[in-house]
Amino acid sequence: MVHHLSQNGSAILNVESLVKKYRDFTAVDGISFQIRNGETFGLLGPNGAGKTTTMRIISGLSPLTEGRVDVAGIDVSKSGREARNIIGVVTQHDGLDNQLTVRQNLEVHGYLVGLSRRAARLKTQEVLQFFNLEERGDVDIRTLSGGMKRRIAIARSMMASPMLLVMDEPTTGLDPQSRNRVWEQLGQLKQSGVTILMSTHYMIEAETLCDRVAIIDRGHLLELGIPEDVITRHAGQQAAIIQLNNAASDTVKSIVKEKLSQQGCSFSEIGSRIIVTAPEGERPELEAIKDLAEARVSYRPSNLEDVFLTLTGRELRD
Repeated sequence: MVHHLSQNGSAILNVESLVKKYRDFTAVDGISFQIRNGETFGLLGPNGAGKTTTMRIISGLSPLTEGRVDVAGIDVSKSGREARNIIGVVTQHDGLDNQLTVRQNLEVHGYLVGLSRRAARLKTQEVLQFFNLEERGDVDIRTLSGGMKRRIAIARSMMASPMLLVMDEPTTGLDPQSRNRVWEQLGQLKQSGVTILMSTHYMIEAETLCDRVAIIDRGHLLELGIPEDVITRHAGQQAAIIQLNNAASDTVKSIVKEKLSQQGCSFSEIGSRIIVTAPEGERPELEAIKDLAEARVSYRPSNLEDVFLTLTGRELRD
């Protein structure tokens, strides 16, 4: 597939001091970041963090209150239509036409983005081949599974050969097998040079697909970087899980938390479990707690969920 490409490594998207207010509520509060050409960039955060709002502004679908957004040098708030010509958008609601076949959905979208009838037909064939969907071309949309519809929606977004693909939680609501197929499809796009901005609250999705991630909560940017670096910086190499047995009293829990505080460990409670991280360290050493009969300590590799807990005290899937 042929895509518009700017110089490799240069910023294709520049977001500066982005603010979005709805009357008294500030949904996005001064966010700044850049996305480099050919990069897959993830926006992470719980529901209501400001991810969808940010993506709608970048896609030219919602006006900003303050700040600036440039896509390939185009100011989105001044030249929204021009910007939308080089951005592909995949929303959580696929918006496919159930009355049409897969092929017709792609061709109609091709006309809408300005291709001639012949060009739309050729591009549809190219897109179907690229995603190994040729055998689905003549199938009615309404007979397809949710996972297949999502894959068709991603294929449809490529009809305009966009420079930037903006995807709002591309695999939410899909079963694990369908999610993996979508991941394969996104991997193919990345290899072909497409720049992807995606939001997700699945940490494994971000770790699998993204070159860099930005963590957002309550409209603020909390952290930005390569996933492994972000994890090491905030959650160390390994996280400890303290599992308190059912007989453990509140007093025992208080003792455990007191000991953790004395050691300067970051921790968060999730039910009867306490997850402990050691920023910049290998792993938290919890000898004092291992001696408690009511507590069982185990370790696992740290992940982005731990980072989020460390930064906000909350889980990503709020």
